[in-house]
Amino acid sequence: MRTLKEIPCGQTVTVKKLSGEGPVKRRIMDMGITRGTEVFVRKVAPLGDPVEVSVRGYELSLRKADAEMIMVE
Repeated sequence: MRTLKEIPCGQTVTVKKLSGEGPVKRRIMDMGITRGTEVFVRKVAPLGDPVEVSVRGYELSLRKADAEMIMVE
């Protein structure tokens, strides 16, 4: 399994697992990123931070640290 941070631009992946604990995991889930959700990687900034994704019909920017907590397939 890979993390969302490792996915190149233009790919669609499915969320398999969220690592992290407490408020951080809750915040990611509140953004609509839950198990089984499809995520399309739109852009990655030149230094890799942030990652812009489309999830549930809207655009979302994630910090590299948050993207590392999202396991995808």
